[in-house]
Amino acid sequence: MWRDNSDNGWYFITVPDHFSKEIRSNLQWQEEGWGRMKATAVIKDLNWNTSIWYDTKAKNYILPVKSEIRKKLSLQENDLLSISILV
Repeated sequence: MWRDNSDNGWYFITVPDHFSKEIRSNLQWQEEGWGRMKATAVIKDLNWNTSIWYDTKAKNYILPVKSEIRKKLSLQENDLLSISILV
């Protein structure tokens, strides 16, 4: 998990290349504005409805992890996490 350098400091998890390519090639038609795709994310035993966003520069999807989720799971920047994303 990494933190964006913007003033708001959003936290994200980057979806690995091969998964991003698979999602993009099979499900791009589900994207809404700005490459947003509705999804359910699962970290540890917590799942929540969210969206993944396609980063056109990095050519990967990114999953935002809001503070409510980070606090519930005691997540920190640079944590290595196992996640599931259902689209």
